[in-house]
Amino acid sequence: MKVILLTDVKGSGKKDEIINVSDGYARNFLFPKKMAVEATPGAMKEIERKRAAEAAREAERRAQAEEKARQLKDKTVTVQVKCGEKGRLYGSITTAEIAQELEKQHGVKVDKRKIELENPIRNIGTCTNTVGLYTGVSAKMLVNVEPLK
Repeated sequence: MKVILLTDVKGSGKKDEIINVSDGYARNFLFPKKMAVEATPGAMKEIERKRAAEAAREAERRAQAEEKARQLKDKTVTVQVKCGEKGRLYGSITTAEIAQELEKQHGVKVDKRKIELENPIRNIGTCTNTVGLYTGVSAKMLVNVEPLK
């Protein structure tokens, strides 16, 4: 019997997947627990409609991430901080500070968790950071650290 899974079923499949199961498994386990419904033509069309809608949402999110990546490409963010002798900072520059300065200076809002630091920024100077905006979409930007005047 063909059924459409309503939830993830261990050993059988994932949600919205169409699978073949034995009649007894479907009638005695999946249907009573509301884990699956019979795969009628109407139900299959509904699943296809859901998949198409999700694909459209996915494409929209990807397009927004690519637009933000174009805005961020080769941007320089200047952060002014207190420092000691020889250009050594008292703390380090955090991703939250970089995100805040990026929004203030360029008007581009980025979640601090999306900014990837290769190493902690603890010295005056320029370093390159990557901003991971979406799966497979990232942008490189420069962070220029200057002493507070």
